[in-house]
Amino acid sequence: MKQIRNANGQAKSSFSLAGLGKAPTGISGLDEISGGGLPRGRTTIVCGGPGCGKTMLGLEFLVRGIEEFGEPGVLLAFEETPEEMTRNFASLGFDLKGLSDKKKLFLDFMRIEPSEIHETGDYDLEGLFIRLQNAVDSVGAKRVVLDTPEALFSGFSNIAILRAELRRLFRWLKDRDLTTVVTAEQGEGTLTRHSLEEYVSDCVILLDHRIQDQISTRRLRVVKYRGTKHGADEYPFLIDDSGLSVLPVTAATLNHKISRDRVSTGISDLNTMMQGKGYYRGSSILVTGTAGSGKTTLACHFADATCRRGGRCLYIGFEESTDQVFRNAASVGIDLSPYVKKELLFHQAWRPTQYGMEMHLLRIHKLIDTLKPESVILDPISNLIGSGTQRDVRSMLMRLIDFLKEKGMTTLLTAMAKGGDNLEGTEEQISSLIDTWILLRDIEQSGERNRCLYILKSRGMAHSNQLREFVITSKGIRLLLPYIGSGQVFTGSARLAQEARDSAESLVRKQTIERKRYELQGKRRELDAKIAKLRAEFEAEEKQMEMLIHQAQNVEHRLEVDTEEMAGSRQAEVSAGPKNPKHVNGAQR
Repeated sequence: MKQIRNANGQAKSSFSLAGLGKAPTGISGLDEISGGGLPRGRTTIVCGGPGCGKTMLGLEFLVRGIEEFGEPGVLLAFEETPEEMTRNFASLGFDLKGLSDKKKLFLDFMRIEPSEIHETGDYDLEGLFIRLQNAVDSVGAKRVVLDTPEALFSGFSNIAILRAELRRLFRWLKDRDLTTVVTAEQGEGTLTRHSLEEYVSDCVILLDHRIQDQISTRRLRVVKYRGTKHGADEYPFLIDDSGLSVLPVTAATLNHKISRDRVSTGISDLNTMMQGKGYYRGSSILVTGTAGSGKTTLACHFADATCRRGGRCLYIGFEESTDQVFRNAASVGIDLSPYVKKELLFHQAWRPTQYGMEMHLLRIHKLIDTLKPESVILDPISNLIGSGTQRDVRSMLMRLIDFLKEKGMTTLLTAMAKGGDNLEGTEEQISSLIDTWILLRDIEQSGERNRCLYILKSRGMAHSNQLREFVITSKGIRLLLPYIGSGQVFTGSARLAQEARDSAESLVRKQTIERKRYELQGKRRELDAKIAKLRAEFEAEEKQMEMLIHQAQNVEHRLEVDTEEMAGSRQAEVSAGPKNPKHVNGAQR
């Protein structure tokens, strides 16, 4: 007890209450759904129809408890003998006899034959208590499984007394802090035939085995779990050679971590269209296109790039066998076989109609948990439509993509496009979940169909908006630079023809330019000659003018000299007077 104070500052007492103790089951997914396991020291009912996996769950709870948590257990069966149990579960890798020999597991069988039972008054289950006590003490058990104790009801008519005895049995188990699983057959409109859940209801788990469209699906639901938070949805589960696995539903929040690292697409030209770096690590990529557009080839390039840098790749095919995929990849220069030997590439192929959607999802989960790949390829997801509704497929893929993003795995999905005008859409309706969407399409020109590639979107990066011709060669995929003419993109032979026409037109233009240049040079020469002639005539005239000007200047100069001489002579005559008469202008003065 500890002291705390209220809003008025007054002290008050408070008790620290411990949470409900839980015993982990070790069953993949079940502990996550139940918040840590089954209620420790209490009883859990596992109910369902025939063949749904009740005994499997109970027995695996015991075996995992021994092997993983060091808690010995007791199995008391009312329908199958220990020898039958040992043989039935040996195929799952459970060595019941070995655990029994090591005093870790106690197997017991209580035979109830109604025809051999005679009621002679009051009765109780004291003999059962004694057998259980002996079994628990012999191995130091912490866990107990009662497999179909409802068989007891078939031999007695006084059900009320038997129910009271069962209540006493379950109280006896609880008092000894034994974590107990009781299996029971489902009744008509009730969880169990004899309403065991009414008085053993700490935890109730319902198993369901349903057949829809000839496809088997198993589901688990925690109907009740007293005193703790738990998942209340229906969860698919699978029984395979490693036991029982439950698939939790995807969390509602989107809080997966992102990476800024980039990984190669395996095609250098495609990397160039994505800033030269490729996809973001941990992102989801969708490749859609019509039949034969090259979706699988592009996926093989991505697998090759992953393995080439030393990463693991899980390739799941729903259409082609492993040998067929490898042969076709080799024809375009991609040899995937060495990666299988190095345990870098794991190719799994199965028919989509083999399982329901949940089973596909659960099987993929188990492969991913086992292999821990860097990248995952599903080729093609459109084939899943045949084994479920569009809603089921979308739900399954959404949960798978979320799961892979949480794991930081790069995912590439291929899907078939129907063609026509609605290429930018998928039948699975998952485009909003995708980070990068690559569209492969065919263009018909000049009697040919040629492949083209376009990046419809790629979140978080600048990417090319060009439509590139997509060519599959013996050395892999090449993306040709776009060739545009007359307002359209040309591909194939139409591209070659257009290139030839453009080349011829370019040659004509060059020849025309050269001719014009030559004509211009000729005119320039003519003009230069005319200018030279005019300059020569001008220079000749200039010289004549200069001569005339020079002559005129000489005459003018001579006149000035003569004038000065005449002026001088007149002054001399004036100074001499009459003694020396002079002739002036031919007259005597």
